[in-house]
Amino acid sequence: MNKVQVEILGLSASPSAGGAYALLLKETYGNRRLPIIIGSFEAQAIAMELEGIKPPRPLTHDLLKTFVDNLSAVVTEIVIDELRENTFYAKIVVEISSLENFIDSRPSDAIALAVRTGSPIYVAEEVMESAGFVPSSEDAASFDFGDEIESEQEIDSKPKSKETKIAGLKDQLREAIEKEDYERAARLRDEINKIERGSSQN
Repeated sequence: MNKVQVEILGLSASPSAGGAYALLLKETYGNRRLPIIIGSFEAQAIAMELEGIKPPRPLTHDLLKTFVDNLSAVVTEIVIDELRENTFYAKIVVEISSLENFIDSRPSDAIALAVRTGSPIYVAEEVMESAGFVPSSEDAASFDFGDEIESEQEIDSKPKSKETKIAGLKDQLREAIEKEDYERAARLRDEINKIERGSSQN
């Protein structure tokens, strides 16, 4: 099977998909993009790991990684290998005692595991040709994790300093993690990163 390596370019809320999220994959050594609609739980699991948010208790994909590690297995790669009736299919390739095992998976679950194990992500060439696209411009194709997520902090009529905003958001972030509201925590972390990036560019 011919396949191309990809990396995660962005993750965004998709209002047209009923609360689902759009995961955008980018060809590592090329210009093609592959959008995949995934559920909110899987999007949260991917975003939390990429943003470095550690929950007080392991989530499902953290638990799966622990199983893999405790069995002395290695996730060598994940491959999005099929597209049938507008549904993507993937396989997790696990090596145990020098034997390769191919485990069927949804792409979202496979990618959530891949970001935790540092495993490469591949897309079958046939799938990329069928569902991928080449963007007209880099700016139009790329987006950050928080592009379509509004801030959850109420803005007073008086303008606040960036330091004050960041401090308030960090307090809310700690509270969200303590309450295990990880979707809100991911959004707050996105907002903090946006403000901090803006400060460093000034």
